[in-house]
Amino acid sequence: MTTSAGPLPVADLTRLHEDLLDWFGRAARDLPWRRDASPWAVMVSEFMLQQTPVARVLPVYEAWVDRWPVPAALAAEAPGEAVRAWGRLGYPRRALRLHAAASAIVDRHGGQVPRSLDDLLALPGVGAYTAAAVSSFAFGERQVVLDTNVRRVFARIVSGTQFPPAAVTSAERDLGAALLPVRDAHRWAAATMELGAIVCTARSPRCDECPVADLCRWRAAGYPAYDGPPRRGQAWHGTDRQCRGRLLAVLRDAPGPVPKSALDLVWPEAVQRERALDGLVADGLVEPLAGETYALPR
Repeated sequence: MTTSAGPLPVADLTRLHEDLLDWFGRAARDLPWRRDASPWAVMVSEFMLQQTPVARVLPVYEAWVDRWPVPAALAAEAPGEAVRAWGRLGYPRRALRLHAAASAIVDRHGGQVPRSLDDLLALPGVGAYTAAAVSSFAFGERQVVLDTNVRRVFARIVSGTQFPPAAVTSAERDLGAALLPVRDAHRWAAATMELGAIVCTARSPRCDECPVADLCRWRAAGYPAYDGPPRRGQAWHGTDRQCRGRLLAVLRDAPGPVPKSALDLVWPEAVQRERALDGLVADGLVEPLAGETYALPR
């Protein structure tokens, strides 16, 4: 993979900050977690937006915060209700982790999402990215926020490569820290994220609309193609993930326990179906009950 060409000169870095923040002020999407950047709203959005497009998240997010506007409201319900409300967002273990985080917030922090980065990291399901995002967007703290979109923007503008490495590296964290402005760091994080989401996209970047195209080293180099390890997309059709989704859909839509015979009807491959069901039970997403019936966790 092509290596970084080094940090931007101070004058270019100043322009990068100014031009990108000015563009964000004009072009930012009107998203509900930006209008209500309360710590809980931001946390819910960050859990939901992991590996899931904004368009799919919006209706689920709005229904979720309307039903559970504070952590205590969610913590008071059964974990299965979180899984049910998660709907078809995918990766439903996120729902259980968000429920567990809400319970921990109630037990440890009096129902208020903590401000401390260490306290955020200690919550169930909260990793380095989510903790930094909540700290930045909800509390205005100066944090390096590196999601997939931000990493791609930095790779192209500064490193001159089409895509970042498969996993976050220490070099990327150092670069993110070096690019972080002294003021408005939370807006910078949102702006870089927005640029990657709607302009500097993975497949069809719209460089003619980019406010910092003239600073982009990937563009200046003639858009060299990615030459790192193969980037594999995630298959869906016929996978255990699809089977798990079918089984969960039956349980979400049912008012009570579901007999095993009803679950058997949703997937033809018996071995795969049993493996998927066992996995759902092991992950705590499904609870086996008496009489060969199953339900969401209570």
